[in-house]
Amino acid sequence: MAFRIGQRVSGRITGIQPYGAFVSLGGHRQGLIHISECHCGYVKDIHDYLKVNQEVNVVILDIDEFTGKISLSLRCLERLDLETPMDEHRHRHYWTNHHVSIGFKPIADRLEGWKAEAQQRLDDQQTSN
Repeated sequence: MAFRIGQRVSGRITGIQPYGAFVSLGGHRQGLIHISECHCGYVKDIHDYLKVNQEVNVVILDIDEFTGKISLSLRCLERLDLETPMDEHRHRHYWTNHHVSIGFKPIADRLEGWKAEAQQRLDDQQTSN
């Protein structure tokens, strides 16, 4: 099955750690519900909300193209069901793309110019005082 960001999927909790729950999405794919995405508000203990072998409906928040890791959310569905219609919902969107590999090069290319500009401003301030 091809997954996409924003898609609603169902799965089964296969493991729980203090930081989140692992969800089997079928086949050999699994995702993680981070503790911050399992319920709206503060979650002291993830075991209060999720149990191993529990069936869950989740929303895909992110798919890391490098590692294939899938980030999932239950909280997103709570907000959808309680507050807004589906087309009005806007969740934080993260993305990675292995085709874009510029890294910090644009910053490195501009660094000397920024240093020179900052030094010029300091010099201008010192001469005006």
